[in-house]
Amino acid sequence: MFNLHPVPVPELSGKTILVTGAGRGIGAVLTGLLVKNGATVLAGVLGEAHPSWASHLAGADVFKLDVTNQKSVGDAIARATGGLDVLINNAGTINPIGHVETIDSDAFAQTFDVNVVGLHRMIRAALPKLGASKGAIVNAGTGAATTPIEGWAAYCSSKAGTRMLTQMCALEFADRGVQSYFIGIPPTDTEMQGEIRDAGLNPISKIAQGDLVDPIVPASVMAWLCGPDARKLDDCLLDVRDPFFQDMANPS
Repeated sequence: MFNLHPVPVPELSGKTILVTGAGRGIGAVLTGLLVKNGATVLAGVLGEAHPSWASHLAGADVFKLDVTNQKSVGDAIARATGGLDVLINNAGTINPIGHVETIDSDAFAQTFDVNVVGLHRMIRAALPKLGASKGAIVNAGTGAATTPIEGWAAYCSSKAGTRMLTQMCALEFADRGVQSYFIGIPPTDTEMQGEIRDAGLNPISKIAQGDLVDPIVPASVMAWLCGPDARKLDDCLLDVRDPFFQDMANPS
């Protein structure tokens, strides 16, 4: 359906990269790609890594991380004893799924605590080390940040917050040499998409599993953003489907 392919991942030896939400899906595949290409990877997982994705975490420093808990966040950053080059905020939630009038307000707030406040906790804690390395922040995004989708009030609203937070980071951290990216990710074959299918509230829930994007595609783009060529980009708002990445994946 999307006809997307992974981009080449650069050599990342000497880079220390922290990935949140690494226990399954894109985060797990991304962790494996980063390790394969030489990076030292700190892989934060909520609870235990999902068994079907655990093999991707071989070679990474895997630890428990709850982005809604300040101590857990501080402990995660403290693991980067030799410095930190890239923070990848991949942890996120789509729940609660439901119409605005039916979803619980406290559950709505919890979505923001993960998708927006959790990013702020991670970024604020990591900034001294990222400033020292003149590193980068990569925030997992979605087209839902700018497009209302039925049943996704919490997800769309919170990801819009993620998008703006990325723009604020790009504005305020540029003088420290820290770059920030919001990378839009198309419907991908992960557990989150399974939750979307089960809810069945919008056209995205009707996409057949076989037509979904392979997690290796967004993972490869996020890994590419950790490399030196990404520092030449001027825009902080990106998408896996951008011609720039498609041309890289399918060189003529």
